[in-house]
Amino acid sequence: MRQFPPRRLICLTEETVETLYLLGEQDRIVGVSGYAVRPPEVRSKPRVSAFTSARIDKIMALRPDLVLAFSDLQADIVGALAKAGVAVHLFNQRDLAGIFAMIRTVGALIGESDKAEALARSLETRVAEVARAANGVPRPRVYFEEWNDPMISAIGWVSELIEVAGGQDVFAHLRGGATASERIVSSTDVIAAEPEVILASWCGRKVVPRQIAERPGWATLPAVARGRIVEIKSPLILQPGPAALTDGLDALRAALLPSM
Repeated sequence: MRQFPPRRLICLTEETVETLYLLGEQDRIVGVSGYAVRPPEVRSKPRVSAFTSARIDKIMALRPDLVLAFSDLQADIVGALAKAGVAVHLFNQRDLAGIFAMIRTVGALIGESDKAEALARSLETRVAEVARAANGVPRPRVYFEEWNDPMISAIGWVSELIEVAGGQDVFAHLRGGATASERIVSSTDVIAAEPEVILASWCGRKVVPRQIAERPGWATLPAVARGRIVEIKSPLILQPGPAALTDGLDALRAALLPSM
């Protein structure tokens, strides 16, 4: 790292971008992922990466003090940056506790621990309030589909948020899987689980409820019979950061409310 606190930051995924904006530290961001869309103002920032690839030359030209990355899927990018002499912090949060830890860690890395603590606590309070509101009401069985071919069930933080919002994830036992391959389910598995609500977020691709409803043997599922197939936009729920805890959680709650 060239200095502390770092003044020039590059974020290779959206959740650290949104965290920095919420901390009021957006002026430090000099480059972002091409998938960063929250808040809308971020669109003016230079784009330096996709999710699994990055323009190392563009990153170097921006002279970052610190690059913030996420997960094993960006390991090759991190390695290339390390070889180029760039300081990198790789996050790997997969559950709600990890999201709150990420926010606090971002604050510590930029010398703004107090602001990050206040943000994390406010979000923890919000999640707790939604969970309390869902207490004592019937919990519909929910199948969350992160991808359709192969069918992949909810990652850790999504599964937890379904429960916070008042649902029961039918594949909650799979949410601890470190990789998507550990959360693959079959059509037979879903039919046996009899979900009352199907939520889908196909990781950047538009969900087509009709394609889900027309799968062989699915017509008799309670969710299909009642027309309870709902898309949750991926930028709201599949980013392990503030979006999932706010608009993402609200979208889950709205999707579940009519069936309660």
